Amino acid sequence: MNQFKGTFVRRGEARYEELRVGHMFNQRVTTRKPAAVLLAADEEDVVAGVRLAARNGWQVSVRAGGHSWANWGIRDDALLIDLVAMKDMRFDPSTNIATVTPAVAGATELDPFLAQRGRFFPVGHCESVGLGGFLLQGGQGWHLRHYGWSCESIESIDVVLADGSTVRASADENPDLFWVARGAGPGFPGVITRFHLKTYPRPVLVMDTRTFRLEDLDELLAWQQAILPTLDSRVEPILIATRLDTPLDEGVERPNGTVLLLHTTAAGESEAEITPLLTDFDSCPVRSLGHVRAVTTIGEQNRLLAQSNPEGFRWAVDTTWTDAVAVELGPALRKMWADLPTERTWSMWYGWTPRSDLPDMALSIEGLGNIATYVCYENPDDDERLADWVHGATGELAARFGKGVYIGDSDFSHRPDRFVSDEHFARLREIRQARDPEGRFCGYLIDDESKLNAR
Repeated sequence: MNQFKGTFVRRGEARYEELRVGHMFNQRVTTRKPAAVLLAADEEDVVAGVRLAARNGWQVSVRAGGHSWANWGIRDDALLIDLVAMKDMRFDPSTNIATVTPAVAGATELDPFLAQRGRFFPVGHCESVGLGGFLLQGGQGWHLRHYGWSCESIESIDVVLADGSTVRASADENPDLFWVARGAGPGFPGVITRFHLKTYPRPVLVMDTRTFRLEDLDELLAWQQAILPTLDSRVEPILIATRLDTPLDEGVERPNGTVLLLHTTAAGESEAEITPLLTDFDSCPVRSLGHVRAVTTIGEQNRLLAQSNPEGFRWAVDTTWTDAVAVELGPALRKMWADLPTERTWSMWYGWTPRSDLPDMALSIEGLGNIATYVCYENPDDDERLADWVHGATGELAARFGKGVYIGDSDFSHRPDRFVSDEHFARLREIRQARDPEGRFCGYLIDDESKLNAR
C-alpha cells in the first residue's frame, strides 16, 4: 500500500526517468540511478521516506530546485527525496519573518511575494534557483556586500533527522544543525523542510552598466580593486566576460570576441540617496564602449541575468576564491577570458570585501574576489571537452592564486578543492557523525573522500 501522499516510484517503474531528471536545470544530467524517487507532498512524506530508506538500507539524497550544476541530489542506489512539489510561503508582519519551503524559487516566487509586503530578502541572481540548495551552500544573494551571505539571514530551520524525528534548529536550539545549515551544502545531515527567514525593508535599486574591451582588463581590474574597499557596502560591482551583446553607445562598433561588462547595482531608500554612491564609477580611468544607468528592480535584474542563464542548456561550471592583485591576476584572467569556448559561456570576477566578523557558521572561505565560469552549450558530444576546459582553466588559476571554492559553483567529482576552513571541516565531520552515525544521508559527490576539503 502506498504510504505517501506524493508520488513514489522505484527504479524501472513508470515515470521513474521523468522524476529522476525531469526538472533539472542543467541538461548535462548524470547517468546515476537512485533506487527510488519520492516526490514528497509534505513533511510527513519526508519523514516516511527517511524511515523507508532506513528499512531498505538505502541512503537518502535530497533535491529542491534542481539547480545543482553537479546534480548533487542524484545518487546511485539511494532514495531521492525531491521537494519540488512542496511550495509554501508565509509572512508574519509582527516579526517580519518569512517562512518558506526549500523548493520556493527566490527570485520568481519569494521576491514578488515579499514585494507586495514592502519587504526584501537577498535572493539569488539566477531567477529559478530554489532556496534549499542556495541557502545550504551559503547563498550569493543580491547585495551580499551589505546584507551578508543569504544564509546569515536564516532565523531557524525545521529538520527531519536520520531517525525520522523532526526538530527545529536555530542559534539557541540545536545550534550544531544551525551551524552546518549555513554553508555546508550537500553535507547537511538531514532534510530541511522549512526555512524561517529574516526580511528587510525593500530598497530602491539603481543599475550602472558599462562595456569595455577585453584588452582593458588589467587597468580596469586594478581600478576596481583600488576603489572596492572604499565603496559603500550597498554598492555591488561585478565584472563579467561575455561574448553576448552588451550596451554600446551610439555609433560604437562592438569588438569581436569577448568583451567586459561592469554591471553595478546600488541599493538605498531613494534614487537621490543612491546616485552619490556611484560617484567613483564616473571617474573610471578606462573609456567605456557603452554606458547605461537607470532605476531598476530585483525582478528586472533577475530577468536580465536570465539571458546569461537560459533554460534548456547543458552547463559545466567551476570557481575559485583569490586574493591575487590585478598585476598578477589580470594577464592570467585575460588569457582565460579570451578563450571562452562557446557563445553563451560567461565568466565573472565578483569583487569582495572579505569580512573579519563572519558569524560562527560552516561557511568560512572568502577572498578579495570570486572567479566563477559558466560554460553553456547544447551538444552532448561536447560534454567531456567543455568540462575539461572549465575545470582545467579554473584549476590553473586556483593552483597559482586560489584560496578555495564557493561550493555552490563547484563539482567535486571533477575538481575538488577546499570549501571551508580546516577547523570548520573538522567540526563539520564531528557533527555529521554525531547526527547521522550510519551515514543515512548522502554527502559530497567526490570520487576520493581523502581529497575532500584538500587543496
